[in-house]
Amino acid sequence: MDWSTAASLATAAGTLVLAVATFVSVRSANRAARVAERTLMAGIRPLLVPSRPQDPEQKIGFQAIYLVISLRNVGSGLGVLHGWRFHPERVLSGGDGHPPVEDFHRLGRDIYVPATEMGFWQGAFRDPADPDFAAARDAITGRRPMTVDLLYGDYEGGQRVISRFAVIPVGEDRWLATVARHWNLDRPDPR
Repeated sequence: MDWSTAASLATAAGTLVLAVATFVSVRSANRAARVAERTLMAGIRPLLVPSRPQDPEQKIGFQAIYLVISLRNVGSGLGVLHGWRFHPERVLSGGDGHPPVEDFHRLGRDIYVPATEMGFWQGAFRDPADPDFAAARDAITGRRPMTVDLLYGDYEGGQRVISRFAVIPVGEDRWLATVARHWNLDRPDPR
């Protein structure tokens, strides 16, 4: 074997070692980037729950059949409400999966709930000919439990979640909201 052949083989072996090292390094960097991205996303993920009984009352205006739930964002990101879905009865956990996003009413205005702060959701039935108008009116006047599904996400339109709230009559003139279930839409559910 001559020196030029040996040098070529050594160069080829060195190049192969560098290629393998580069491949392993890039793969490791990609994995680290995915972990860092998930950590960052978790740091700005909103999660809405009903406000606490000791929280201050909020001023909310009415013009039709309005439904309102006082909320608290227990997540660390700004919550942006996208839509809602009303059930004139109490719907339990929802083992069949989340309701279709296409079935949600879009909000008529932007509602934001700051991280670790209070806010509210407000939905309205304005058309008396709408079947949901009568169903909501009857549930409210009959003081029957109702369910509201809220669709929301982060301020970039991602990390969407559907949270199911039960609204239960308490006493003669108050209602209590409680959250029953959360569904992640843009990532796998933890269950």
